Amino acid sequence: MAIYLDHAATTPMVPAALSAYVSALGVVGNPSSIHSQGQQAKRMLEESREVVAESLGADPVEVVFTSGGTESINLAIKGLFWHRQGRAGGVRSAAEARAGVASAGGANLSDVGPVAPSALRRPRVLVPGGEHHATNDAVEWLAQYEGAQIEWLPVDALGRLTPEVLEAALAGGSGGDVQGGGEHAEASATREAKAGHPLPAGAATADDVALVSFLWANNEVGTIQPVAELAAVAARYGVPVHVDAVSAYGYLPIDFHEIGVAALSVSAHKIGGPVGVGALLLARTAEVVPLIHGGGQQRGRSGTQDVAGAVAFAAAAQNAIETMPSFVAELSVLRDRLIASIRSAVPTAVLRGDPAPDARLAGNAHFTFAGCEGDSLLFLLDVAGFSVSTGSACQAGVPEVSHVLTAMGVPELEARGALRFTLGHGTTAAEVDALVAAMPAAVARASKAGFADRAVA
Repeated sequence: MAIYLDHAATTPMVPAALSAYVSALGVVGNPSSIHSQGQQAKRMLEESREVVAESLGADPVEVVFTSGGTESINLAIKGLFWHRQGRAGGVRSAAEARAGVASAGGANLSDVGPVAPSALRRPRVLVPGGEHHATNDAVEWLAQYEGAQIEWLPVDALGRLTPEVLEAALAGGSGGDVQGGGEHAEASATREAKAGHPLPAGAATADDVALVSFLWANNEVGTIQPVAELAAVAARYGVPVHVDAVSAYGYLPIDFHEIGVAALSVSAHKIGGPVGVGALLLARTAEVVPLIHGGGQQRGRSGTQDVAGAVAFAAAAQNAIETMPSFVAELSVLRDRLIASIRSAVPTAVLRGDPAPDARLAGNAHFTFAGCEGDSLLFLLDVAGFSVSTGSACQAGVPEVSHVLTAMGVPELEARGALRFTLGHGTTAAEVDALVAAMPAAVARASKAGFADRAVA
């Protein structure tokens, strides 16, 4: 039987969530209906919202159920950006669109270029390098089609955004790379290099910043960000913050009110709930322009609400909060055992991310193995009965070096040998020891195979 060590990708449903899910699926009723069965469904939905809110230090009215982390992140980033331009309906108004079509000589609307930055009230979006692709792709879309000016803030060698870097960007002149402003940049190039034109010092102020978005904890290397400090910096400039807490939820205490950000994204399947359910926490004072239009059931977010999904999410959230202290303590011991054992078994292995135990996610151990292709290691371990991850992106079947490691300054030859091991519910010391025992042979075979035939920078 395969040993599963890829819990950051998804983790099995916990028994309480699975039982609640099956039971709730038997309940018929649309929570928007006013008859008794509809009201029963609504009660189940709202009770679940209360549980999820409590697990995150939020009020129930601040919980918007979504289809998962990706939708939550897109709704937060695009919705906040559009609202900060003073728009009520998302993409360009009908008048703007008609004007664009007319100026294009009657071309199709899809052929009309993006809004010019000068036409936007607040065009700047600040994002660190090494974010999840849901964030990267969302802001790149805003740059390409909405005229947003994306500033990629540098992270340090551990993958951390410092308050000083954010302060400099908000004070005017980030020193980071800028993308957008009407340019149709190649997405793949920006993912790897985030190349652009640095803003001159003093050229911009926080008055034209739409929002800041960053991870609570990096999904690849596990580094935990100084969220409270970063949020405080943005608050001094009056700039709304979105936090992607998908990887942190269930592993770190989260208090939405205490950190005081505008929006925060989480996903059920990362804490033992079902796939296809997530939540966006949206502060009472925050507003977003919706992505999906219709009934406007949840603060403008439209669509019949998934009662069974919400019930299972709540069960997983309750379990996560109740078991977090013991779960994290046990997982940290296993993670440290794995890190120490791999370093001993494969002396050339390099731990990536923050090495301090309290500064990285409890279940995360991310290494690069010199002279190896990460994909080769993954396949060799898969054959040996271990499920792990390279943490690298893949587009159209073409492997890419991890943009996270690139942002951290890791050379490409080293970054290509990346493997991410993530532990979770059910992981045992015996499984960790079995993986470590298999590593030397896998590394030796992968080293002998060498690198795939592609250019190396």
